[in-house]
Amino acid sequence: MRDENKDTGILATRIYRSRKALGMTQEMLAEKLGITPQSVSRWENGQSRPDVDMLPRLAAFFGITVDALFGYQAENLKIAQYEEKYKNTFFNWNFATRKMEREVLGLLPPIGQKNLLDIGCGDGQAAIFFARNGYLVSAFDITETAIENSKELANDFGVDVNFFRADLLTYNIEKDFDIIYSSGVLQFVPPQERSRIFKMIQDRTKVGGLNVMNAFVQKSFIDTAPDWSENAYYFNTAELFGYYGCDWQFEMMQEIYFDCDSTDIPHRHCLDVMIARKIN
Repeated sequence: MRDENKDTGILATRIYRSRKALGMTQEMLAEKLGITPQSVSRWENGQSRPDVDMLPRLAAFFGITVDALFGYQAENLKIAQYEEKYKNTFFNWNFATRKMEREVLGLLPPIGQKNLLDIGCGDGQAAIFFARNGYLVSAFDITETAIENSKELANDFGVDVNFFRADLLTYNIEKDFDIIYSSGVLQFVPPQERSRIFKMIQDRTKVGGLNVMNAFVQKSFIDTAPDWSENAYYFNTAELFGYYGCDWQFEMMQEIYFDCDSTDIPHRHCLDVMIARKIN
């Protein structure tokens, strides 16, 4: 006999991982299915299960079978269709991230075993995107949960990524990389530590390589985000760019504003986005 509690737990995990693989928020998935975000949240927390008539719709949306939702057979993702959705889906808080990734493909194509380090990889989406496009990717995050989820997601996509746990504030980058990438992380570096961290990153970037970064910027006309962490620190306008001197060439230097739905309270962010090439 099937263990109903185990089924519910597997189902919750599958829904969560499949949603994250598509880069969707709970609100986005709820809108596609015509339900409330609270329903999606309860599914992913194992507090409830989709109705019987919802399961085929949910499975079809994710490109898998109903049995695969419960873990009773290989997921057999419709890879081509899934990849197209993946490449054209923006992150829930930061549409600049995907633009940064695509720019990298053009500026330093994955020819000749290019290696990339993703600092603060979170759920692993960027690291997996780069790995699927042919880069040799290492990626770290401070939380063990993020690393475990990233490993599972990489396994789903059939790619090899060297995920490991580390804290940027204490980690010493020990080898050189063609590309060092970081998105949505630099706010956790205290202002007094930034010069040291950026020097380490730049020293460990090969000549001709790229630093691909973004940073949240404080603006007097934008309220602090309701979910802003107590151990996070805004950058000043153009501060990110100021850490790069004459031996770096800017391939992208932008300040953007965007709406965010990471909480129940709509809010806005300002983000400085940068791609710089080491020329000397």
